[in-house]
Amino acid sequence: MTRLTSTLTFAAILLCFSPVAFAQGHCRDGYQTPDCPLSAKVATAPIPAVFAPTGWKTVALDHITFEMPDYRREEVFYEALMGWKLKSDDGKEAVLDIGNWGTVVLKQAPERSEAAVTNFCFVIEPWDAKTVEGELSKRGLHPVADNDGKGFESFHIKDPDGFDLQVSNGKGLARARKTQLPLPLAKPIPFPSTKWNTVWLDHISFKVSNYKESASFYSNLLGWKSTYDEGSQNELMIGNVGDIIIRGGNPNDPHFKKDAPRHAEVDHISYGILPWNSDAVKAELIKRGLEATVDTSTHDDIDVAAYKSYHTTTPNGYNLQMSFVTRENRLALSNAVKPKTSNE
Repeated sequence: MTRLTSTLTFAAILLCFSPVAFAQGHCRDGYQTPDCPLSAKVATAPIPAVFAPTGWKTVALDHITFEMPDYRREEVFYEALMGWKLKSDDGKEAVLDIGNWGTVVLKQAPERSEAAVTNFCFVIEPWDAKTVEGELSKRGLHPVADNDGKGFESFHIKDPDGFDLQVSNGKGLARARKTQLPLPLAKPIPFPSTKWNTVWLDHISFKVSNYKESASFYSNLLGWKSTYDEGSQNELMIGNVGDIIIRGGNPNDPHFKKDAPRHAEVDHISYGILPWNSDAVKAELIKRGLEATVDTSTHDDIDVAAYKSYHTTTPNGYNLQMSFVTRENRLALSNAVKPKTSNE
């Protein structure tokens, strides 16, 4: 092996084991740098609101929808690893509860090569179907009703990138979490249960075309609150539901391509689990033949980092992140990555 080959191989190894979150937040380590060429003033400058605030509050997560080539492999994986509970399985999709605070719908989609999030549905207040429809229409969002005839009411709309957002009245899966008992699984679990409890929606990682526009859209529509605007991403608090990191192009950048094709993707979701011990969580993942890629969102070692998490991959190829974040320390990530002022 030549010296050059050895050097390149070592560099590739370092790249493979770099924490995933080093790619997030281009301005985390400073402004007017190769990664973040804009000044702090320009990068973080607000844009005009996309529309007037609705005054609504997001009070619960009804569900997140995934499509994937083999939903039953995902179903038993999440139950064994994350402690989620099966509520229904009709041979085409499974519904699993995440504790008493969230639900996922896993849909069979043979045409997909790996799992993808295709929809999320939140419960908002106050709810009056006609009023909600009118406010959505007033903002040019073309709501499409989706009701079950049993009390559940909702509307689908498209966000600025065409992603399917659903708002509802809380009488669907959110209510069913409190009334329906879990069911036995359709196939055996792939490994012994970890006995972990998924207790919090640490964050949804949402890659969009124009992060400032999308952040304005969701905050003004659903009442989500910004924790920081870093210049390439904005972490918003979804009421007492959890957090979302909206990341993407900055329209204040002179090189921003306003006419580029629009696209949005939930590239990963991070869930807070208990009990948490960094070494023990890693050991349990490895024991089950799973990846355990450290992500501290900084350059710190996980033992001393302000934010602690691991990434692994689900059977259908989805990037699953688990962290130590709970409702009580929900700002651990934003405090770790938001740019520091000269006084900090």
